[in-house]
Amino acid sequence: MREIEKLLEKQFKDLKLGGLVPNYKQIIDKAVNSKLNYHEFLSLLLEEEILRKDDSSSKRKIFIAKFPFIKTIDTFDFSYQPSINEKEILNFSSLEFIDKKENIIFLGPPGVGKTHLSIGLGIKACMSKYRVIFTSASKLLEELEVSLKSGILTDKLLYYSRLHLLIIDELGYMPINKNQANLLFQLISMRYERGSIILTSNYNFDEWSKVFEDTVVAAAIIDRLVHHSKIFYINGTSYRIKNKLVNIN
Repeated sequence: MREIEKLLEKQFKDLKLGGLVPNYKQIIDKAVNSKLNYHEFLSLLLEEEILRKDDSSSKRKIFIAKFPFIKTIDTFDFSYQPSINEKEILNFSSLEFIDKKENIIFLGPPGVGKTHLSIGLGIKACMSKYRVIFTSASKLLEELEVSLKSGILTDKLLYYSRLHLLIIDELGYMPINKNQANLLFQLISMRYERGSIILTSNYNFDEWSKVFEDTVVAAAIIDRLVHHSKIFYINGTSYRIKNKLVNIN
């Protein structure tokens, strides 16, 4: 029996199915107990490998996306932020907005859950095999400036343009000069109607003059962002001081 097991394990590895080695004995036992025929057993075996590869692919895409932490839509406390329409967010979890090349914009003060919702949708997208990158606005602009100085701006813009979903977090925490605004405009224009963006900001659009040195370019960026987008205005108390407020009371 041991010889045939060694042969099977070698064959699995030769066929790049090494993920079956730890589990194939349990699958055989299940097939025997369920009295499966050969076709059913083979289907069960292949289904196990497909599930394993899908899980591995999702984990890799989540790793590549560079999320700062892992949070899902399921763990979001909608009762604490009644200004957010839970049904609408769950509808967007279907990811149809990515196929339609639409954007989602979360606007509101710090700590109300904008980043959590963005990451939750991003993880959903990774699990559905979409290419996703998460980045803060300041890091993105820094990358674009470095790329410009290095003469590889076009390559960097093409890299970001090929993503199914680009998540830009915390736009507004740092001022944006004219050069940075121009670079951001190029990126937004390149992705316009070609790929989805989720953007979070602690400023409403009519306050972006506080962030952008070049208000004309800011207006052009807003125009392209909102054309095919759903905007969520989140009004509420920061989660980060939630427990402190309870203690005070």
